[in-house]
Amino acid sequence: MPAPAPHEPVAHLTPELWERANRHLIRKALAEFSHERLLRPEPGTDGRYAVRSDDGTVTYLFPARLLSLDHWLIDEEGITRQRTADGTPLPLDALDLVIELRTTLGLSDEVLPVYLEEISSTLAGAAYKLSRPALTAAQLARAPFQTIEAAMTEGHPCFVANSGRIGFDAAEYHAYAPEAGPEVRLLWLAARRELATFTSCADLTYEELIEAELSPATLDAFRGRMRALGLDLDDHYLIPVHPWQWWNRLSVTFAGELARRRLICLGPGEDAYRPQQSIRTFFNASHPEKHYVKTALSVLNMGFLRGLSAAYMRATPAINDWVAGLVAGDAFLSGTGFAILREHAAIGYHHRQYEAATAKGSPYLKMLAALWRESPLPALAPGRRLATMASLLHRDREGRSFAGALIAESGLDPADWLRHYLDAYLTPLLHCLYAYDLAFMPHGENVILVLENGVPRRVLMKDIAEEIVVMNDEAPLPPEVERVRAHIPEEMWALSVFTDVFDCFFRFLNAHLAEEGLLPEETFWATVAACVTDYQRAAPQFAEKFKRFDLFAERFPLSCLNRLQLRDNRQMVDLQDPTTALQLVGTLRNPLAGHA
Repeated sequence: MPAPAPHEPVAHLTPELWERANRHLIRKALAEFSHERLLRPEPGTDGRYAVRSDDGTVTYLFPARLLSLDHWLIDEEGITRQRTADGTPLPLDALDLVIELRTTLGLSDEVLPVYLEEISSTLAGAAYKLSRPALTAAQLARAPFQTIEAAMTEGHPCFVANSGRIGFDAAEYHAYAPEAGPEVRLLWLAARRELATFTSCADLTYEELIEAELSPATLDAFRGRMRALGLDLDDHYLIPVHPWQWWNRLSVTFAGELARRRLICLGPGEDAYRPQQSIRTFFNASHPEKHYVKTALSVLNMGFLRGLSAAYMRATPAINDWVAGLVAGDAFLSGTGFAILREHAAIGYHHRQYEAATAKGSPYLKMLAALWRESPLPALAPGRRLATMASLLHRDREGRSFAGALIAESGLDPADWLRHYLDAYLTPLLHCLYAYDLAFMPHGENVILVLENGVPRRVLMKDIAEEIVVMNDEAPLPPEVERVRAHIPEEMWALSVFTDVFDCFFRFLNAHLAEEGLLPEETFWATVAACVTDYQRAAPQFAEKFKRFDLFAERFPLSCLNRLQLRDNRQMVDLQDPTTALQLVGTLRNPLAGHA
């Protein structure tokens, strides 16, 4: 396929779309930086709030109201920027805002330029999304699973620079970004077995996996390629690779392994895949019943280089077996319909020289690995459909919410619809916390909703091995699962609900429903409180824990995500010890407190 003309990949970068993207991102920056108390907007006599630059020469003015959990609901169209001295209007520019507030935001000389690049890339992605034909919320609510996945526009609701993808060039953005909706054929490498580690769930072998994922014709072609080199495919493991990773990393950084035939590039497979919101995970579009494939991708995005550790992958299937067994063996969890999408197998390549030269956690140790996650489609009951939970925070071009469209489709009272969602999503999370001291990372991109007539009936949790934590130092765990244990002070355990669920998801869903006039704030949080109370009544055996980890406490610590990225946008959190990276700044009033 010929390369595009140089101007084609940037055709969406027009003055009008760039202005709209900047205005939207500045609204988010003012709201989230204020929420995290980096900014302290000053109320004016005209009903607007003011934020001044570090040197006081520039002022941002905007109408806003403060909702529960210190959520700043800012009127995007009402934001202005002006010279403080004489009120001269100035254009809105997100990069200017960051530079003008660099001291207030705590941006170091090292972090600032990279953060500006991430902001630029986030803006470019937003302009691209604005250039595309848009479905209304009502149309999207009835759309297929992968159409919804590709239509998401906001990214993580808390992070301002959430679509950096530093490493993709303009053409690669169109080839690999989920919102571009491309179909991608993964490349396959053969790796000498003694240099790679393959592990799988107890009910799956390597041979069964590969024969299910690759057609006989593809396997025959790969065998022929190996025979032509005097090699036997049976002496090797097959590893799926993101095309970007091959061209930009492996073909150069692993050149010696290729030259010595420790690694052999066999070419693309037959199946077409669709990139998911997490960028490095692919859904099989040719055969949706087959596994998702998660690949290493050395692209900087939202605080991390998105590689995959070969060492980390080793325990992935065992951890998934353990969680799946726990869920299946718990009658309460089964009754909620809660399930995980098991990561059935994982593989990682060990480059002995990089392993000898670098410390644990180095990006050089995360360049060649992959995992296979089960698809949700084979188990989908008739009459039900799927949507990423991130869609509940999506709004169309007219400002109408996806959640509102589902409520309309359901025909239910909004509070009743919300309760169905909470029963499917919040209740199992509560049970995992109180029964097993187990917390997930349950943000929107990590959860798949199972919908019936617009009503959430159950949820499927993914990204298990990398993002679960057992917080109890004494909880019995199999040796191969020990990696998921983290020492977390007991006073922090409830933050797995307060921060990850209430502040990072419900805060936004509440705002959407309140702004659309669908559900008053008080009713929203009363419904959440009723869900918690009903769970506690159903599980009286955990009464002592309910007191220790009190979800009706008057206040809880404010944990700030943007502060992490502003401090270090290359390694935001040490995954081996995540509690050391918490940025706690004061407290938030708990909206459940009045419903104890």
